[in-house]
Amino acid sequence: MLSRVYSGAVYGVNAYAVEIEVNAGRGDSQFVIVGLPDAAVRESKDRVWTAMNNSGFRPTLGRTTINLAPADIKKEGPVYDLPIAAGLLAATGEAEMPHLDQYALIGELALSGEIRRVRGVLPVTLEMRRQGKRGILVPADNAEEAAVAEGIDVYPVRHLREAIDFLSGKLQLEPFRIDLADLVERERQHTDDFADVKGQETAKRAIEVAVSGGHNILMIGSPGAGKTMLARRIASILPELTLEEALEATRIHSVAGTLKSHQALVLHRPFRAPHHTISDAGLLGGGTHPLPGEVSLAHRGVLFLDELPEFHRNVLEVLRQPLEDGHVTISRAVATLDFPSQFMLVAAMNPCPCGYAGDPKRECRCTSTKIQAYRNRISGPLLDRIDIHIEVPPVRYHDLTSLGQGESSVAIRARVAVCRTRQRERFRQLPRVTCNAGMSAREVQSFCALGSDAAELLKLAMSELNFSARAYDRIVKVARTIADMAEADTIGANHVSEAIQYRSLDRLMWV
Repeated sequence: MLSRVYSGAVYGVNAYAVEIEVNAGRGDSQFVIVGLPDAAVRESKDRVWTAMNNSGFRPTLGRTTINLAPADIKKEGPVYDLPIAAGLLAATGEAEMPHLDQYALIGELALSGEIRRVRGVLPVTLEMRRQGKRGILVPADNAEEAAVAEGIDVYPVRHLREAIDFLSGKLQLEPFRIDLADLVERERQHTDDFADVKGQETAKRAIEVAVSGGHNILMIGSPGAGKTMLARRIASILPELTLEEALEATRIHSVAGTLKSHQALVLHRPFRAPHHTISDAGLLGGGTHPLPGEVSLAHRGVLFLDELPEFHRNVLEVLRQPLEDGHVTISRAVATLDFPSQFMLVAAMNPCPCGYAGDPKRECRCTSTKIQAYRNRISGPLLDRIDIHIEVPPVRYHDLTSLGQGESSVAIRARVAVCRTRQRERFRQLPRVTCNAGMSAREVQSFCALGSDAAELLKLAMSELNFSARAYDRIVKVARTIADMAEADTIGANHVSEAIQYRSLDRLMWV
């Protein structure tokens, strides 16, 4: 007897439908899975058989063939356990499920018959909705994640017996619903706040400029100056995620398996801070079965690289493509995958190996050769892609002991939102560009009109400081952001002057 069950598989951050055909015939007991299954899929026959027996089912199996279509794409992971079990029970006549083809199923089976959570449920649910399925059965721990996809009924199930009884009509289940508006209202509370930062007014101004225009930023300062503290609060002043952006981020984290149990959406801007020992595959993504890396997990949020020169040179160099293109392409012999990676790069480093070059209180023990070698670990092309470089000096005792609090993240975020709104209006005909940092060279010419004084000042700076052509564009973009913050249509000399301050460190330190 032949049965058909529908499920889905993840490809990159998207999903495609998988049709599972189960043919249970007579003859010697033999269990064959075809359709390019990996080891985890091939092993499912043992999990499924034991789970069915422990759930009270006693199917009589002869020669059984299971085909996972399309057969030319590799099937990975234990996500097919539940649909294979349902197909076997339908094919052997152990359970009558007349509407099985109207539902999709996904889930891993424990030997007891319990259904365990799996990766990639959200993109699979979205694909099943596109395919016109009436509903989808998912592990109970994935219910909130799947319910984000409105327009398809989501049924959380905890046990194989529960799933089969529902599909057989013996058990009634209510579709799982979530109130997205209420969820957003309850969950969007940041624990880190700029009000906790003592002093560092210059650094906070530079960070506000960076966030307002979506610019990458590098902070240079001695240990204990507060670089990490500042970086961890940057996500709290970024504009709130829109629902579309939250879905994008959630799809990536769903595929990577980083969503927490019962987590519905990624509602906060992601903040990723990988250790400096990370490999290039860990940063960009990849592996035998390619998964998103840190640059994709930081999509729509912040990627923080602390102790920047300590990262391996090849790891830093692979950042250049995602910084420029906003996505990562991973090529393998059998497939080419594309992962989104639009993030704000925030980097921090010491001025020298010991960390105290230029410190007014501590003596630096490094030779000039060591300092230069340390700074040269960051290549010029990568440095050119970081729009803003600032020094973060040690906090003064007076600032540390002051009783007053700094400006809150809520107040700063409100100004950032106004500035971002101005930019969206400017780029309304260019959906690819969402903020000033995303402008191409041609768009810089179109949208960044310089006043005569500003043009003369920039010409002098290019000549005297020997900036590269890419640095020129970066200065103009930052100046455009500063002008937007001041609600000025034309970029003035004062805007260019401040922008040059944020670029001069690469020539003062990397000579």
